[in-house]
Amino acid sequence: MAGQADLCHGRTMQRPTHILNAASNLLGIALVIIAALNVSHIADKNFADEIAWSAAGCLAVSCLLSYLSIRHEQKSDTIEKWADRIFLLGLAALIGSIAVLAMTNR
Repeated sequence: MAGQADLCHGRTMQRPTHILNAASNLLGIALVIIAALNVSHIADKNFADEIAWSAAGCLAVSCLLSYLSIRHEQKSDTIEKWADRIFLLGLAALIGSIAVLAMTNR
């Protein structure tokens, strides 16, 4: 594989748009988790909602950076790398939030 600009079905891969789509979808899931924990009053019993809030923050920043990477093509490599890193951090935080919720509500 020659890198991120490989041909995929005759088109070049557009990584920032993939990051934007995935981050915005996961941001919605994180906000649903936060809302569900607050409505069910479970948020007071553990800190899964705080972890989900940090995941939502990371995913929102990743959305912003990937959008900026699409808009500013000259600086897109650096912005795209940060969007990718923060996306992975948000994904890990979201998984951590679900793990904490599963462990504390047995």
